[in-house]
Amino acid sequence: MPYDFKGKVCLITGAGSGIGRATALKIASLGATLSIQDINHDSVSETHRMIGENTYSEQSDISSSEACPKFVENTIKALGRLDFVFNCAGINPTGIDLTDTTDEYFDKLVATNLKGTFAITRAAIPHLKPGSSIVNVSSIMGVSVASRMSVYCMTKFGINGFTKSMALELGPKGIRINAVAPGYIDTPTNAGVVAGGDAVKKQEEKSGMGRMGTAAEIADVVAFLFSDEARYMNGSVVEITGGRT
Repeated sequence: MPYDFKGKVCLITGAGSGIGRATALKIASLGATLSIQDINHDSVSETHRMIGENTYSEQSDISSSEACPKFVENTIKALGRLDFVFNCAGINPTGIDLTDTTDEYFDKLVATNLKGTFAITRAAIPHLKPGSSIVNVSSIMGVSVASRMSVYCMTKFGINGFTKSMALELGPKGIRINAVAPGYIDTPTNAGVVAGGDAVKKQEEKSGMGRMGTAAEIADVVAFLFSDEARYMNGSVVEITGGRT
């Protein structure tokens, strides 16, 4: 076991599938107790079942400013402490010309990808002690750009700026915050996976390794960032892309 998280409590949003679920399973396997959330009740319940009984889970919507502090409060009530936060919940993009982008689409992405991360982090900070760590999910689209992805890129570039600013704010308190920027990952919500066929092939061809990444490969990096092995990493945005071109 590379890291020992026994006695630690990790809160994960968007834990019902994909990177969130894989990270929940990884962190639990390293000894931590989990508090998990997802907007889909059945999905988060299944993740809870996979982890085991010593877990707190709830169905909620992190785009709600009321739901975020309630989730953190419920975590403290159920588990007594908080050490790690993984802000994973988010909405993947749909390619849309800006002139065709509705206010509803803009509001949905900003509320979940940006406001949710902000609200969970704000609620968690008073409960975090020196040695605690936060990891946010950005994207390769928060580092590079693509046409017809302007709103999604806006939210993910925003996550990177938020992470770097909070690193300066929380670092003196002994709390680290970093972000991971995944490339094309084989998850149920990846637009290429949903489309299948040539869409998957195109994503694979854009990776230097000739394949999509797995959710478990992202989870491994998140575990490292939580660990003392990454004790001087603060404000970093770690690209996990297989060498995306």
